[in-house]
Amino acid sequence: MDLNIFRRQLASVIEWTNQQTNVLLFKYPSDNDEIKNASKLIVGPGQGVILVYEGSVTGTLAEPGIHNLETDNHPFITTLLKLRTAFESEHKLKIYFYRTSENTDQNWGTATPIKYVDPVYQFPVALGANGNYSFHLADPTRFFTQVVGFSNLFTTIQTRALLQSRISQLMDNGLANGQFSYQQIDAQLTSISNNLKQALVPEFEALGLALSDFRINGTVFDKATQDRINSIADMNAATQAAAAGGLNYADSEKLKALRDAAKNQGGLASSGISLAAGLALGKMFTDQHEQGGDDPVARLQKLKQLLDEGIITQEEFDAKKKEWLDKL
Repeated sequence: MDLNIFRRQLASVIEWTNQQTNVLLFKYPSDNDEIKNASKLIVGPGQGVILVYEGSVTGTLAEPGIHNLETDNHPFITTLLKLRTAFESEHKLKIYFYRTSENTDQNWGTATPIKYVDPVYQFPVALGANGNYSFHLADPTRFFTQVVGFSNLFTTIQTRALLQSRISQLMDNGLANGQFSYQQIDAQLTSISNNLKQALVPEFEALGLALSDFRINGTVFDKATQDRINSIADMNAATQAAAAGGLNYADSEKLKALRDAAKNQGGLASSGISLAAGLALGKMFTDQHEQGGDDPVARLQKLKQLLDEGIITQEEFDAKKKEWLDKL
């Protein structure tokens, strides 16, 4: 007779050794799932156990230590009386170890950009976000029955895939409904993270999980949005530069147009307008300020801006400067 038959009847020590941090649940391997009376079950730190007896979850063990098992499978007698069923008992006890420790630094990211209209500048925004979260098993029975479904192994990677869609959906709703301007989004990340965490807590609880921490680490706009943002930034910079020279943005743009026309052979020159005409147009802007009582220094600064923009030549600048200085 096969001696392995008798070995299977002896009491054994059951424990989860070589536990890996990415394994959330693990079924203890047992021939025919026949765990004998007087077997010792060792639950280590950071571990718990789900007991499934004859197809039903009969309990969980979350306290570290040594536990004695009592089953209907008595050593030697049960299996030896089951010769007609190939030495297999109908009394089955499955043991699932699960991780009770915190699962930290679980990465998440939006699968597709979140689209909404910037509330300040009224242009369409496409925003992506990423971050991390931490969780642990809070209700192992619910997680086992609702998610695992008698799988022999379930990892944190599988859990992340399960949670990703829930996080993305609530992230989409939170950012779209919040209508944060691109200027505000970075300053609001902590507040947005806290709000999303509160919204995600019941989603995790429904799966038997507890969300311990949730963070948004960064956001990124798509290229079209970045181009619009850069255009606005350039406009703001130009406005500030124009203000420093005593002009408004519209006047600054007119000066740029004159500069481009002066440098373009097909521009002012092709229309029979010399640089002197550009000087006359530039004079129109400076005269507007002269009528407002600008002092000579301010006038010369505006004249220098025309020179720097390439609208007038050095000779024209010198001539006009001499004219104004002569009047002092």
